[in-house]
Amino acid sequence: MQSWKVALVQMRMSSEKALNIERGIGYIEQAAQAGAHMICLPELFASPYFCQREDSQLFDLAENYPHSETVQALQVVAKRTHTVLIVPIFERRAPGIYHNSAVILDSTGEVAGLYRKMHIPDDPAFYEKYYFTPGDLGFKAFDTSVGRIAVLICWDQWYPEGARLAALHGASIIFYPTAIGWHPAEKERYGAAQHDAWRTVQRGHAIANGVYVAAANRVGREVDSVTGSTLEFWGQSFIADPQGVLLAEASAENEEIIYADVDVRHIETIRRNWPFLRDRRIDAYAALTNRFLD
Repeated sequence: MQSWKVALVQMRMSSEKALNIERGIGYIEQAAQAGAHMICLPELFASPYFCQREDSQLFDLAENYPHSETVQALQVVAKRTHTVLIVPIFERRAPGIYHNSAVILDSTGEVAGLYRKMHIPDDPAFYEKYYFTPGDLGFKAFDTSVGRIAVLICWDQWYPEGARLAALHGASIIFYPTAIGWHPAEKERYGAAQHDAWRTVQRGHAIANGVYVAAANRVGREVDSVTGSTLEFWGQSFIADPQGVLLAEASAENEEIIYADVDVRHIETIRRNWPFLRDRRIDAYAALTNRFLD
């Protein structure tokens, strides 16, 4: 397809997995009825954001891949609605090896690919290194019946290398399923700058690589039932074009679906006029594989 409509689902999560999946399906069906060809759900959408604390019992939330309950339910929906779906999951790969992953389902319901989150954060109330093994599948692009896409996840948003490699693999759009928000004590002082940095760096990925970028975030407050700690997910999911222009942006408060069109002809036009990929000095970048240059 030369152009297609993408949709991002911005939603709240409950403590009940079945309800989260049911509500996610409802949003997918709504987006499909509105003409979306490709739909992305937020990071770890089947549960509350459990990484607010370190608790070994929470590994029980994970699902075996490829025999994931969530994936199998969404395969039926993808086939019924004839849509490509980006389905984030908490993946149990083996005893002691768990990943923060996303499954790409084609419009036939078949699996088109699997991405495992490469960059794993460790901050107060975002204790992801306790739960997730870093991804080992690299940065890829996946062919679907609609077009070639890439999927990265949340903390990957801050790294230009991942976006660059996804673009070099031929992706027309990079999806970032996300769970990002504010610590309530920090919001007043740092909140505006944090959100602006998040949106700006991703728009920069779109511009630098001549691709569309789409970030699907959670929304609402989630209170940890044991510690009482709170995160306020800032919503504001968005889709940007290859010039960094915001095509659609959600609110900071509401559950909603946003839509935009991806046009590969527009990518061609922008890259002809902003030939950043042409002018890369690939002979001079070997040092990027170092941790730091003293």
